[in-house]
Amino acid sequence: MDGRSESTRTRRTPRRAPAAGTRPRLRGPAWLDGPMTSCHLVIGAAGLLLAIGLVMVFSASSIEAALADQPAWRPGVDQLLFAALGLVALGVAVRLPAGLVRRWSPIALVVVVVLLLAVLVPGIGVEYNGSRAWISLGFTDFQPSELSKLVVSLWGAHVLAVRGRHLTVKTLLLPLIPVFVLLCGLLMLEPDFGAVVSLLLVVMGLLYAGGLPGRLWAVGGASVVTLVVLMVGTSEYRMERVTAFLHPFDDPTDTGFQAIRGFYALATGGLWGVGLGNSAMKWNLLPEAESDYIFAIIGEELGFLGCLVVITLYAVLAYAGFRIARRSADRFVSLASVAITVWLVGQAALNMGYVVGLLPVTGVTLPLVSAGGTSLVLTLFIVGLLIRFARSEPEAIEHLRRVPRGRLARWLLPVPAHAVDPVRPRRSRPERAPRPVGRRPVEAHPVRRAADGRPADRRAPSPAARRPERDRVPARPADRDRTPGRPADRPGRSR
Repeated sequence: MDGRSESTRTRRTPRRAPAAGTRPRLRGPAWLDGPMTSCHLVIGAAGLLLAIGLVMVFSASSIEAALADQPAWRPGVDQLLFAALGLVALGVAVRLPAGLVRRWSPIALVVVVVLLLAVLVPGIGVEYNGSRAWISLGFTDFQPSELSKLVVSLWGAHVLAVRGRHLTVKTLLLPLIPVFVLLCGLLMLEPDFGAVVSLLLVVMGLLYAGGLPGRLWAVGGASVVTLVVLMVGTSEYRMERVTAFLHPFDDPTDTGFQAIRGFYALATGGLWGVGLGNSAMKWNLLPEAESDYIFAIIGEELGFLGCLVVITLYAVLAYAGFRIARRSADRFVSLASVAITVWLVGQAALNMGYVVGLLPVTGVTLPLVSAGGTSLVLTLFIVGLLIRFARSEPEAIEHLRRVPRGRLARWLLPVPAHAVDPVRPRRSRPERAPRPVGRRPVEAHPVRRAADGRPADRRAPSPAARRPERDRVPARPADRDRTPGRPADRPGRSR
Protein backbone atom coordinates (compact mmCIF):
# COMPACT_ATOMS: atom_id res chain seq x y z
CA MET A 1 0.00 0.00 0.00
CA ASP A 2 1.29 3.47 -0.84
CA GLY A 3 -0.62 5.18 1.98
CA ARG A 4 -3.18 6.82 -0.28
CA SER A 5 -6.84 6.04 -0.19
CA GLU A 6 -8.55 4.75 -3.26
CA SER A 7 -10.67 7.89 -3.64
CA THR A 8 -7.60 10.13 -4.01
CA ARG A 9 -6.07 8.20 -6.86
CA THR A 10 -6.58 9.40 -10.42
CA ARG A 11 -8.83 7.00 -12.23
CA ARG A 12 -7.64 6.16 -15.71
CA THR A 13 -9.74 4.26 -18.19
CA PRO A 14 -7.70 1.39 -19.62
CA ARG A 15 -7.32 1.46 -23.35
CA ARG A 16 -8.98 -1.41 -25.10
CA ALA A 17 -7.05 -3.41 -27.62
CA PRO A 18 -8.51 -3.28 -31.14
CA ALA A 19 -10.58 -6.27 -32.13
CA ALA A 20 -9.15 -8.77 -34.56
CA GLY A 21 -9.59 -7.73 -38.16
CA THR A 22 -10.40 -4.09 -37.33
CA ARG A 23 -8.27 -1.09 -38.09
CA PRO A 24 -6.89 0.56 -34.94
CA ARG A 25 -8.09 4.11 -34.29
CA LEU A 26 -5.62 6.97 -34.35
CA ARG A 27 -5.10 8.07 -30.74
CA GLY A 28 -3.14 10.98 -29.37
CA PRO A 29 -0.86 10.98 -26.35
CA ALA A 30 -2.20 9.80 -23.01
CA TRP A 31 -2.27 13.28 -21.47
CA LEU A 32 -4.97 14.31 -23.97
CA ASP A 33 -7.40 11.99 -22.15
CA GLY A 34 -7.13 13.91 -18.86
CA PRO A 35 -10.23 15.35 -17.17
CA MET A 36 -8.96 18.95 -17.36
CA THR A 37 -7.40 18.80 -20.84
CA SER A 38 -10.16 20.84 -22.52
CA CYS A 39 -9.87 23.64 -19.97
CA HIS A 40 -6.07 23.77 -20.20
CA LEU A 41 -6.09 23.78 -24.01
CA VAL A 42 -8.57 26.67 -24.15
CA ILE A 43 -6.62 28.72 -21.60
CA GLY A 44 -3.28 28.02 -23.23
CA ALA A 45 -4.31 28.68 -26.85
CA ALA A 46 -6.38 31.77 -26.07
CA GLY A 47 -3.72 33.17 -23.72
CA LEU A 48 -0.95 32.82 -26.29
CA LEU A 49 -3.09 34.36 -29.04
CA LEU A 50 -3.90 37.29 -26.75
CA ALA A 51 -0.22 37.82 -25.92
CA ILE A 52 0.76 37.71 -29.60
CA GLY A 53 -2.04 40.12 -30.43
CA LEU A 54 -1.00 42.68 -27.81
CA VAL A 55 2.61 42.63 -28.99
CA MET A 56 1.67 42.93 -32.66
CA VAL A 57 -0.83 45.75 -32.05
CA PHE A 58 1.91 47.70 -30.26
CA SER A 59 4.21 47.11 -33.22
CA ALA A 60 1.74 47.67 -36.08
CA SER A 61 0.06 50.83 -34.74
CA SER A 62 3.01 52.77 -33.32
CA ILE A 63 4.21 54.39 -36.57
CA GLU A 64 0.75 55.41 -37.74
CA ALA A 65 0.02 56.97 -34.33
CA ALA A 66 3.31 58.88 -34.43
CA LEU A 67 2.59 60.17 -37.94
CA ALA A 68 -0.79 61.41 -36.65
CA ASP A 69 0.95 63.47 -33.90
CA GLN A 70 -0.08 61.04 -31.17
CA PRO A 71 2.06 59.11 -28.69
CA ALA A 72 3.39 55.99 -30.39
CA TRP A 73 2.34 53.86 -27.45
CA ARG A 74 -1.26 55.15 -27.31
CA PRO A 75 -3.02 52.50 -29.50
CA GLY A 76 -1.13 49.68 -27.79
CA VAL A 77 -2.05 50.93 -24.31
CA ASP A 78 -5.69 51.26 -25.37
CA GLN A 79 -5.63 47.66 -26.55
CA LEU A 80 -4.04 46.63 -23.24
CA LEU A 81 -6.82 48.35 -21.30
CA PHE A 82 -9.45 46.59 -23.37
CA ALA A 83 -7.65 43.31 -22.73
CA ALA A 84 -7.82 43.96 -18.98
CA LEU A 85 -11.54 44.71 -19.28
CA GLY A 86 -11.93 41.55 -21.33
CA LEU A 87 -10.21 39.48 -18.64
CA VAL A 88 -12.75 40.79 -16.14
CA ALA A 89 -15.50 39.71 -18.53
CA LEU A 90 -13.78 36.33 -18.82
CA GLY A 91 -13.83 35.94 -15.04
CA VAL A 92 -17.54 36.75 -14.97
CA ALA A 93 -18.24 34.22 -17.72
CA VAL A 94 -16.37 31.48 -15.86
CA ARG A 95 -18.68 31.92 -12.86
CA LEU A 96 -21.93 32.08 -14.85
CA PRO A 97 -24.19 29.02 -14.52
CA ALA A 98 -25.38 27.65 -17.84
CA GLY A 99 -28.98 27.79 -16.64
CA LEU A 100 -28.72 31.53 -16.01
CA VAL A 101 -27.30 32.08 -19.50
CA ARG A 102 -30.17 30.13 -21.01
CA ARG A 103 -32.85 32.04 -19.10
CA TRP A 104 -31.56 35.43 -20.24
CA SER A 105 -30.74 34.55 -23.87
CA PRO A 106 -34.23 35.41 -25.27
CA ILE A 107 -34.16 38.80 -23.55
CA ALA A 108 -30.64 39.41 -24.87
CA LEU A 109 -31.86 38.68 -28.40
CA VAL A 110 -34.53 41.37 -28.08
CA VAL A 111 -31.89 43.82 -26.80
CA VAL A 112 -29.66 43.06 -29.79
CA VAL A 113 -32.50 43.77 -32.23
CA VAL A 114 -33.14 47.10 -30.50
CA LEU A 115 -29.45 48.03 -30.67
CA LEU A 116 -29.22 47.15 -34.37
CA LEU A 117 -32.21 49.41 -34.99
CA ALA A 118 -30.67 52.20 -32.89
CA VAL A 119 -27.47 52.10 -34.97
CA LEU A 120 -29.46 53.13 -38.05
CA VAL A 121 -30.79 56.28 -36.37
CA PRO A 122 -28.77 59.39 -37.32
CA GLY A 123 -27.20 60.93 -34.25
CA ILE A 124 -26.93 57.57 -32.46
CA GLY A 125 -25.05 55.47 -35.01
CA VAL A 126 -21.51 56.50 -35.91
CA GLU A 127 -20.43 56.10 -39.54
CA TYR A 128 -16.93 54.89 -40.39
CA ASN A 129 -15.66 53.84 -43.83
CA GLY A 130 -19.14 54.08 -45.29
CA SER A 131 -20.75 51.82 -42.65
CA ARG A 132 -22.97 53.02 -39.80
CA ALA A 133 -22.23 50.17 -37.39
CA TRP A 134 -21.04 51.79 -34.15
CA ILE A 135 -22.57 53.57 -31.16
CA SER A 136 -20.36 56.11 -29.44
CA LEU A 137 -19.91 55.55 -25.69
CA GLY A 138 -17.60 58.51 -25.17
CA PHE A 139 -14.43 56.61 -24.34
CA THR A 140 -14.89 54.06 -27.15
CA ASP A 141 -17.26 52.93 -29.89
CA PHE A 142 -19.52 49.94 -29.32
CA GLN A 143 -20.40 47.65 -32.23
CA PRO A 144 -23.73 45.82 -31.72
CA SER A 145 -23.02 43.40 -34.58
CA GLU A 146 -20.30 41.75 -32.47
CA LEU A 147 -22.81 41.21 -29.67
CA SER A 148 -25.36 39.76 -32.09
CA LYS A 149 -23.09 36.81 -32.95
CA LEU A 150 -22.66 35.87 -29.29
CA VAL A 151 -26.36 36.21 -28.49
CA VAL A 152 -27.50 34.18 -31.51
CA SER A 153 -25.11 31.35 -30.64
CA LEU A 154 -26.43 31.14 -27.05
CA TRP A 155 -30.10 31.70 -27.91
CA GLY A 156 -30.01 29.20 -30.76
CA ALA A 157 -28.35 26.58 -28.56
CA HIS A 158 -31.02 27.14 -25.90
CA VAL A 159 -33.91 26.77 -28.37
CA LEU A 160 -32.51 23.60 -29.92
CA ALA A 161 -31.69 22.13 -26.50
CA VAL A 162 -35.26 22.68 -25.30
CA ARG A 163 -36.61 20.79 -28.30
CA GLY A 164 -34.48 17.76 -27.53
CA ARG A 165 -32.21 15.55 -29.54
CA HIS A 166 -34.95 14.27 -31.85
CA LEU A 167 -35.45 17.38 -33.94
CA THR A 168 -37.33 17.44 -37.19
CA VAL A 169 -36.21 19.58 -40.11
CA LYS A 170 -39.07 22.00 -39.48
CA THR A 171 -38.36 22.52 -35.79
CA LEU A 172 -34.65 22.82 -36.52
CA LEU A 173 -34.97 25.51 -39.18
CA LEU A 174 -38.09 27.38 -38.07
CA PRO A 175 -36.80 29.16 -34.95
CA LEU A 176 -33.35 29.79 -36.35
CA ILE A 177 -33.63 30.86 -39.97
CA PRO A 178 -36.26 33.64 -39.50
CA VAL A 179 -34.17 35.28 -36.77
CA PHE A 180 -31.06 34.95 -38.95
CA VAL A 181 -32.84 36.61 -41.89
CA LEU A 182 -34.09 39.44 -39.66
CA LEU A 183 -30.65 40.18 -38.24
CA CYS A 184 -29.03 39.94 -41.67
CA GLY A 185 -31.50 42.49 -43.00
CA LEU A 186 -30.59 44.90 -40.21
CA LEU A 187 -26.87 44.32 -40.75
CA MET A 188 -27.14 44.94 -44.47
CA LEU A 189 -28.80 48.29 -43.81
CA GLU A 190 -25.61 49.49 -42.08
CA PRO A 191 -24.08 47.89 -44.34
CA ASP A 192 -21.78 45.30 -42.67
CA PHE A 193 -21.21 42.31 -44.94
CA GLY A 194 -18.45 40.91 -42.71
CA ALA A 195 -20.85 40.64 -39.77
CA VAL A 196 -23.35 38.80 -41.98
CA VAL A 197 -20.68 36.25 -42.91
CA SER A 198 -19.73 35.74 -39.24
CA LEU A 199 -23.39 35.35 -38.28
CA LEU A 200 -23.74 32.76 -41.03
CA LEU A 201 -20.89 30.80 -39.44
CA VAL A 202 -22.77 30.79 -36.12
CA VAL A 203 -25.95 29.48 -37.73
CA MET A 204 -24.01 26.84 -39.66
CA GLY A 205 -22.43 25.64 -36.42
CA LEU A 206 -25.83 25.36 -34.74
CA LEU A 207 -27.36 23.48 -37.67
CA TYR A 208 -24.40 21.11 -37.82
CA ALA A 209 -24.56 20.38 -34.10
CA GLY A 210 -28.35 20.06 -34.28
CA GLY A 211 -28.06 17.30 -36.89
CA LEU A 212 -29.24 18.92 -40.13
CA PRO A 213 -29.50 16.20 -42.82
CA GLY A 214 -26.77 16.14 -45.43
CA ARG A 215 -29.08 16.65 -48.39
CA LEU A 216 -30.18 20.02 -47.01
CA TRP A 217 -26.60 21.28 -46.80
CA ALA A 218 -26.40 21.22 -50.59
CA VAL A 219 -29.69 23.11 -50.86
CA GLY A 220 -28.55 25.62 -48.27
CA GLY A 221 -25.16 26.06 -49.94
CA ALA A 222 -26.80 26.72 -53.30
CA SER A 223 -29.16 29.23 -51.68
CA VAL A 224 -26.30 31.07 -49.97
CA VAL A 225 -24.27 31.23 -53.19
CA THR A 226 -27.27 32.60 -55.08
CA LEU A 227 -27.89 35.20 -52.38
CA VAL A 228 -24.23 36.26 -52.37
CA VAL A 229 -24.24 36.65 -56.16
CA LEU A 230 -27.34 38.84 -55.97
CA MET A 231 -25.84 40.96 -53.18
CA VAL A 232 -22.57 41.41 -55.06
CA GLY A 233 -24.34 42.22 -58.31
CA THR A 234 -26.50 44.92 -56.71
CA SER A 235 -23.67 46.71 -54.88
CA GLU A 236 -20.82 48.55 -56.55
CA TYR A 237 -18.33 48.36 -53.69
CA ARG A 238 -18.87 44.61 -53.27
CA MET A 239 -18.24 44.12 -56.97
CA GLU A 240 -15.00 46.08 -56.59
CA ARG A 241 -13.91 43.71 -53.81
CA VAL A 242 -14.57 40.66 -55.97
CA THR A 243 -12.74 42.24 -58.90
CA ALA A 244 -9.79 43.11 -56.66
CA PHE A 245 -9.71 39.51 -55.44
CA LEU A 246 -9.71 38.05 -58.95
CA HIS A 247 -7.41 40.63 -60.57
CA PRO A 248 -5.65 42.68 -57.88
CA PHE A 249 -2.83 43.91 -60.15
CA ASP A 250 -5.23 45.41 -62.71
CA ASP A 251 -5.73 48.44 -60.44
CA PRO A 252 -2.73 48.48 -58.04
CA THR A 253 -3.34 52.05 -56.85
CA ASP A 254 -7.03 51.76 -55.92
CA THR A 255 -9.05 48.54 -55.57
CA GLY A 256 -6.04 46.22 -55.42
CA PHE A 257 -3.84 48.47 -53.29
CA GLN A 258 -4.47 46.82 -49.92
CA ALA A 259 -4.26 43.26 -51.22
CA ILE A 260 -0.98 43.89 -53.08
CA ARG A 261 0.63 45.52 -50.03
CA GLY A 262 -0.40 42.49 -47.98
CA PHE A 263 1.30 40.20 -50.50
CA TYR A 264 4.46 42.32 -50.31
CA ALA A 265 4.47 42.09 -46.51
CA LEU A 266 4.21 38.29 -46.55
CA ALA A 267 6.84 37.97 -49.28
CA THR A 268 9.27 40.22 -47.42
CA GLY A 269 9.03 38.18 -44.23
CA GLY A 270 10.09 34.91 -45.81
CA LEU A 271 10.74 32.04 -43.42
CA TRP A 272 12.15 33.85 -40.37
CA GLY A 273 10.79 37.40 -40.80
CA VAL A 274 12.55 40.75 -40.70
CA GLY A 275 12.38 40.95 -36.92
CA LEU A 276 9.87 42.22 -34.41
CA GLY A 277 9.22 45.94 -34.95
CA ASN A 278 11.08 46.14 -38.28
CA SER A 279 8.08 46.06 -40.60
CA ALA A 280 8.16 48.46 -43.52
CA MET A 281 4.48 48.17 -44.46
CA LYS A 282 3.30 49.60 -41.15
CA TRP A 283 4.80 52.98 -42.18
CA ASN A 284 1.38 54.01 -43.46
CA LEU A 285 1.81 51.82 -46.55
CA LEU A 286 -0.70 49.09 -45.62
CA PRO A 287 -4.19 50.33 -44.65
CA GLU A 288 -5.73 48.83 -41.49
CA ALA A 289 -2.44 47.15 -40.62
CA GLU A 290 -3.33 46.77 -36.92
CA SER A 291 -6.83 45.34 -37.46
CA ASP A 292 -7.87 43.70 -40.75
CA TYR A 293 -4.35 43.02 -42.06
CA ILE A 294 -2.46 42.30 -38.85
CA PHE A 295 -1.76 38.76 -40.11
CA ALA A 296 0.31 40.31 -42.91
CA ILE A 297 2.39 42.23 -40.35
CA ILE A 298 2.88 38.97 -38.40
CA GLY A 299 4.13 37.33 -41.60
CA GLU A 300 6.49 40.23 -42.32
CA GLU A 301 8.03 40.53 -38.86
CA LEU A 302 7.87 36.92 -37.64
CA GLY A 303 7.95 35.14 -40.99
CA PHE A 304 6.29 31.92 -42.06
CA LEU A 305 7.08 30.30 -38.71
CA GLY A 306 5.23 33.03 -36.84
CA CYS A 307 2.18 32.57 -39.08
CA LEU A 308 2.40 28.81 -38.53
CA VAL A 309 2.33 29.30 -34.75
CA VAL A 310 -0.81 31.44 -35.02
CA ILE A 311 -2.54 28.88 -37.26
CA THR A 312 -1.57 26.06 -34.88
CA LEU A 313 -3.04 27.91 -31.89
CA TYR A 314 -6.36 28.34 -33.69
CA ALA A 315 -6.30 24.64 -34.56
CA VAL A 316 -5.76 23.80 -30.87
CA LEU A 317 -8.67 26.07 -29.95
CA ALA A 318 -10.87 24.28 -32.50
CA TYR A 319 -9.88 20.87 -31.13
CA ALA A 320 -10.64 21.98 -27.57
CA GLY A 321 -14.05 23.41 -28.53
CA PHE A 322 -15.19 20.24 -30.29
CA ARG A 323 -13.77 18.14 -27.44
CA ILE A 324 -15.94 20.04 -24.96
CA ALA A 325 -18.99 19.48 -27.15
CA ARG A 326 -18.27 15.76 -27.38
CA ARG A 327 -17.63 15.15 -23.68
CA SER A 328 -20.31 17.38 -22.17
CA ALA A 329 -23.47 15.90 -20.67
CA ASP A 330 -25.51 19.08 -21.26
CA ARG A 331 -27.16 19.41 -24.66
CA PHE A 332 -27.06 23.21 -24.45
CA VAL A 333 -23.32 23.20 -23.72
CA SER A 334 -22.63 20.90 -26.67
CA LEU A 335 -24.59 23.07 -29.11
CA ALA A 336 -23.16 26.36 -27.83
CA SER A 337 -19.58 25.02 -27.87
CA VAL A 338 -19.86 23.98 -31.51
CA ALA A 339 -21.43 27.29 -32.56
CA ILE A 340 -18.80 29.36 -30.73
CA THR A 341 -15.91 27.27 -32.02
CA VAL A 342 -17.09 27.39 -35.64
CA TRP A 343 -17.55 31.14 -35.33
CA LEU A 344 -14.12 31.89 -33.82
CA VAL A 345 -12.07 29.54 -35.96
CA GLY A 346 -14.10 30.24 -39.11
CA GLN A 347 -13.66 33.99 -38.70
CA ALA A 348 -9.92 33.50 -38.22
CA ALA A 349 -9.80 31.36 -41.39
CA LEU A 350 -11.66 34.07 -43.33
CA ASN A 351 -9.25 36.77 -42.17
CA MET A 352 -6.12 34.78 -42.95
CA GLY A 353 -7.68 33.60 -46.21
CA TYR A 354 -8.19 37.05 -47.70
CA VAL A 355 -4.79 38.25 -46.44
CA VAL A 356 -3.00 35.50 -48.38
CA GLY A 357 -5.29 35.97 -51.41
CA LEU A 358 -7.47 32.86 -51.17
CA LEU A 359 -10.73 34.71 -50.41
CA PRO A 360 -12.25 38.11 -51.18
CA VAL A 361 -11.80 40.81 -48.56
CA THR A 362 -14.71 40.67 -46.12
CA GLY A 363 -13.44 43.02 -43.40
CA VAL A 364 -13.58 40.54 -40.51
CA THR A 365 -10.90 40.80 -37.85
CA LEU A 366 -8.57 38.15 -36.46
CA PRO A 367 -10.06 37.10 -33.08
CA LEU A 368 -7.90 37.83 -30.00
CA VAL A 369 -5.17 39.34 -32.23
CA SER A 370 -6.55 42.31 -34.18
CA ALA A 371 -7.05 45.72 -32.62
CA GLY A 372 -10.61 46.53 -31.54
CA GLY A 373 -12.22 47.16 -28.18
CA THR A 374 -15.68 45.62 -28.56
CA SER A 375 -14.37 42.61 -30.46
CA LEU A 376 -11.64 41.85 -27.91
CA VAL A 377 -13.88 42.15 -24.83
CA LEU A 378 -16.62 39.95 -26.31
CA THR A 379 -14.11 37.40 -27.59
CA LEU A 380 -12.57 37.06 -24.13
CA PHE A 381 -16.06 36.69 -22.67
CA ILE A 382 -16.63 33.84 -25.14
CA VAL A 383 -13.34 32.25 -24.09
CA GLY A 384 -14.59 32.43 -20.50
CA LEU A 385 -17.76 30.60 -21.51
CA LEU A 386 -15.67 27.87 -23.14
CA ILE A 387 -13.63 27.54 -19.93
CA ARG A 388 -16.89 27.31 -17.95
CA PHE A 389 -18.20 24.65 -20.32
CA ALA A 390 -14.94 22.70 -20.09
CA ARG A 391 -15.09 22.68 -16.29
CA SER A 392 -18.66 21.34 -16.38
CA GLU A 393 -17.63 18.05 -18.01
CA PRO A 394 -18.60 15.18 -15.68
CA GLU A 395 -15.01 13.94 -15.36
CA ALA A 396 -13.77 17.49 -14.75
CA ILE A 397 -16.29 18.04 -11.93
CA GLU A 398 -15.29 14.77 -10.30
CA HIS A 399 -11.61 15.69 -10.55
CA LEU A 400 -12.10 19.21 -9.16
CA ARG A 401 -14.04 17.88 -6.17
CA ARG A 402 -11.33 15.36 -5.42
CA VAL A 403 -8.29 17.65 -5.67
CA PRO A 404 -7.67 20.07 -2.76
CA ARG A 405 -7.74 23.72 -3.82
CA GLY A 406 -6.93 27.01 -2.15
CA ARG A 407 -9.47 29.62 -1.11
CA LEU A 408 -8.60 32.01 -3.96
CA ALA A 409 -8.88 29.23 -6.54
CA ARG A 410 -12.26 28.18 -5.12
CA TRP A 411 -13.51 31.76 -5.35
CA LEU A 412 -12.17 32.57 -8.82
CA LEU A 413 -12.87 29.16 -10.37
CA PRO A 414 -15.76 27.54 -8.47
CA VAL A 415 -16.61 23.94 -9.16
CA PRO A 416 -19.88 23.68 -11.13
CA ALA A 417 -22.67 22.26 -9.01
CA HIS A 418 -24.12 20.12 -11.78
CA ALA A 419 -22.96 18.73 -15.09
CA VAL A 420 -26.37 19.71 -16.48
CA ASP A 421 -27.68 22.98 -15.07
CA PRO A 422 -31.48 23.27 -14.86
CA VAL A 423 -32.98 26.11 -16.85
CA ARG A 424 -35.07 27.21 -13.88
CA PRO A 425 -34.29 26.34 -10.27
CA ARG A 426 -36.88 24.20 -8.63
CA ARG A 427 -38.81 25.91 -5.85
CA SER A 428 -39.38 23.95 -2.69
CA ARG A 429 -43.10 23.31 -2.22
CA PRO A 430 -44.71 22.22 1.05
CA GLU A 431 -45.54 18.55 1.08
CA ARG A 432 -49.24 17.81 0.85
CA ALA A 433 -50.90 15.25 3.06
CA PRO A 434 -51.75 12.08 1.17
CA ARG A 435 -55.37 11.59 0.28
CA PRO A 436 -57.19 8.90 2.25
CA VAL A 437 -57.77 5.82 0.18
CA GLY A 438 -61.34 4.58 -0.15
CA ARG A 439 -63.15 7.82 0.69
CA ARG A 440 -65.00 9.89 -1.84
CA PRO A 441 -63.70 13.41 -2.17
CA VAL A 442 -65.82 16.20 -0.83
CA GLU A 443 -66.17 17.75 -4.27
CA ALA A 444 -68.02 14.66 -5.49
CA HIS A 445 -71.08 15.38 -3.30
CA PRO A 446 -73.66 17.87 -4.56
CA VAL A 447 -73.41 21.18 -2.77
CA ARG A 448 -76.55 22.31 -1.03
CA ARG A 449 -77.12 26.01 -1.27
CA ALA A 450 -79.22 28.30 0.82
CA ALA A 451 -81.79 30.75 -0.43
CA ASP A 452 -79.15 33.49 -0.83
CA GLY A 453 -76.99 31.25 -3.05
CA ARG A 454 -74.26 30.50 -0.48
CA PRO A 455 -73.30 26.90 0.26
CA ALA A 456 -75.30 25.49 3.11
CA ASP A 457 -74.36 22.89 5.66
CA ARG A 458 -75.25 19.37 4.55
CA ARG A 459 -76.45 18.45 8.05
CA ALA A 460 -79.61 20.02 9.41
CA PRO A 461 -78.75 22.42 12.21
CA SER A 462 -79.98 21.52 15.65
CA PRO A 463 -82.68 23.64 17.35
CA ALA A 464 -80.06 24.94 19.80
CA ALA A 465 -77.92 26.17 16.90
CA ARG A 466 -80.88 28.18 15.55
CA ARG A 467 -81.22 30.14 18.82
CA PRO A 468 -79.43 33.41 19.30
CA GLU A 469 -76.07 33.15 21.00
CA ARG A 470 -77.23 34.97 24.13
CA ASP A 471 -80.12 32.45 24.61
CA ARG A 472 -77.96 29.40 24.28
CA VAL A 473 -77.34 27.26 27.39
CA PRO A 474 -73.78 26.09 27.91
CA ALA A 475 -73.27 22.37 27.70
CA ARG A 476 -73.64 20.60 31.06
CA PRO A 477 -70.46 18.97 32.25
CA ALA A 478 -70.44 15.27 32.91
CA ASP A 479 -71.82 14.15 36.26
CA ARG A 480 -69.07 13.71 38.79
CA ASP A 481 -69.09 11.63 41.96
CA ARG A 482 -69.49 13.81 44.99
CA THR A 483 -67.27 11.51 47.07
CA PRO A 484 -63.93 13.24 47.61
CA GLY A 485 -60.95 11.43 46.22
CA ARG A 486 -63.05 9.09 44.06
CA PRO A 487 -62.62 9.37 40.30
CA ALA A 488 -65.58 10.21 38.16
CA ASP A 489 -67.43 7.33 36.64
CA ARG A 490 -66.87 6.76 32.97
CA PRO A 491 -69.97 6.38 30.85
CA GLY A 492 -70.74 2.86 29.88
CA ARG A 493 -69.12 1.26 32.95
CA SER A 494 -71.00 -0.16 35.95
CA ARG A 495 -70.08 0.78 39.43
